[in-house]
Order: sequence, then structure tokens, then C-alpha cells
Amino acid sequence: GHVDFSYEVSRSLAACEGAILVVDATQGIQAQTLANVYLAVNNNLEIIPVINKIDLKSARIDEVAMELGSVLGVKEEKILKVSAKTGYGIEKILERIVTDIPHPDGDPESPLQALIFDSHYDSYRGVVVLIRVVNGSINKGNKIKFMGENLTSEVEEVGIFGPDMIEKGILAAGEVGYIITGIKEVGSIMVGDTITALKNPAEKSLPGYKKPKPMVYSGLFPIEGGDYENLRDATFFVSMGPKL
Repeated sequence: GHVDFSYEVSRSLAACEGAILVVDATQGIQAQTLANVYLAVNNNLEIIPVINKIDLKSARIDEVAMELGSVLGVKEEKILKVSAKTGYGIEKILERIVTDIPHPDGDPESPLQALIFDSHYDSYRGVVVLIRVVNGSINKGNKIKFMGENLTSEVEEVGIFGPDMIEKGILAAGEVGYIITGIKEVGSIMVGDTITALKNPAEKSLPGYKKPKPMVYSGLFPIEGGDYENLRDATFFVSMGPKL
């Protein structure tokens, strides 16, 4: 929820049709909560408001419900009150997901447009790219292009999360999953970029892509000059690892 990551959050929300807004019954709405709510609203997501930790003695259930109702403009009966610890109310959340969240749109016959909303590095297989297929479909063996970075590659694996990675072979419009292309540098894959096919490519990228802007700058130097290459290699491998 930190402001420095608002762009990454907005791209993740762009891959969704809805969001569950979870608010702590003891703390109420926080500043970062509001920021993410506005991002979700701007992406036209269906929001399911949930108050968690109602089992705690310090819970301010009625007060927090009024806050949520005021921010979202919803009636209190629409706000779910649950305890993740005891399991109370969890079934109602699942029911609301089924009834309230709309099904994904998209045309499986259109040229491929897939949104990158995250990525991480696997030491054996390279960069694992998390995508939402907006239009078209993507198969193992497809030759693809990252439109924002003008990078081309070939799909080596396609799959979904269940929650572990499960190879599937194809992702069609409306589906969320991952692809592996053998690319080794995480810095080559940009959140918000659009993937299309080299054969029958999309005419334009999906909206919202921005070049990342560094928020923190630092200089690192080894105490001993002879350790420079070791430091360089170490920072490279750290940058390739999972995001914290």
C-alpha cells in the first residue's frame, strides 16, 4: 500500500474485475487503505467491503462500519463482518465473490493482448511473468513481443496458479496465469507492459503503461577495492531474486 508502489498496485488491479477491501476492526481505515480504494474505483472494480478481527475485545465494529459506509457510499448491511482467526463469516465472502464480481470480458478471437502485472525470477527457468490475458490467447511455442520494451521471445511454458504453478498449455481471454520464456533479466520485464503475438499482433498496447521511476537512490561501495566484482555480482543476484 506504500505510495511508491501505487503504479504496481494499479496494474495488478487492472488485471481484476473486483477487490475485497479488508479493514481491521481495531484500527479502522488507514491512509494507504484510502489510496488503494481510489485506485480500485478508478479501475471500475466491484468492491466487497469486509471488516476483519471482529473477535478481538478492542474491535470497534460499528464505528469502522460507519467509516466504510461513508467512504464507499454503501449501506451497513452490505459490509461483511468476519473473523479470519475463527472462520466466522468467511463463507459469506465466498458467496459474495460469486454473486457480486462480474465475469471477465475479452474476445478470444482477437489479436493477443496480455497485461503484465508482476514477475519474479526462478534460478532454473528464468523470469516468470504473471499476466492477465485481455484478448486473444497465448500458447506454448508462441513467438511473442513485449510492446513497451520492443522485446521478442518464445513461450516455453504457460500455466495457472492453484496455488502452486500448474502447467496448462494455453491461456485464453479473461484468464490469469503465468508464462516462462527463458528471459534471464527481471529488468527486461516491465509491470504494465502489453504482450502480443509476433504473428497477427495487436495494433496498440493496453492503456496505463508507464516507464518505472526509481524512488530511492543509493550508492554501495566495498571497503576493499578488490571486492568490487564480488559486490557487483551479489547485488545482481539480489535484484534477480523474489520481490519483497
